[in-house]
Amino acid sequence: MSDIRLEPVPGSDQELKLALWASGLPTEDLEDAGRSFFRAVSSDGGTLGYAGIEACGDDVLLRSIVILPEHRGKAFGKSLTRETLKAVNVSSAVFLATTSAAPFFESLGFAVIDRSDVPPAVLATRQLSGICPASATIMKLNRPPT
Repeated sequence: MSDIRLEPVPGSDQELKLALWASGLPTEDLEDAGRSFFRAVSSDGGTLGYAGIEACGDDVLLRSIVILPEHRGKAFGKSLTRETLKAVNVSSAVFLATTSAAPFFESLGFAVIDRSDVPPAVLATRQLSGICPASATIMKLNRPPT
């Protein structure tokens, strides 16, 4: 497996939007303030996928981890998540919402939490207040990425 590096991309990036849309991930709020998105690039310069983070006061919402279909099943998702988490201040709590990937994120140190335990600034994001279904699983990173 080759190493990956992250390159910042704006929320308006059409390839980002297409990759998220094709994977059934939300695109409605990509251009709102407080979000940072990254393209995962392989050692040969090819795009492997995308990831994002959203500032929520002192906390962070991990968003939109997606590996392009032709690169799935090669552990790039874990590498992309770990690299993305390096962009987060170590004192920040990291949350995410998922409808289908809880086991994947559990393998990276996230644990399911009750909505009542989510800080108000995170709950107020467009992701958690309306875009993601109320049935989405909310998770929090319990240990640093390895």
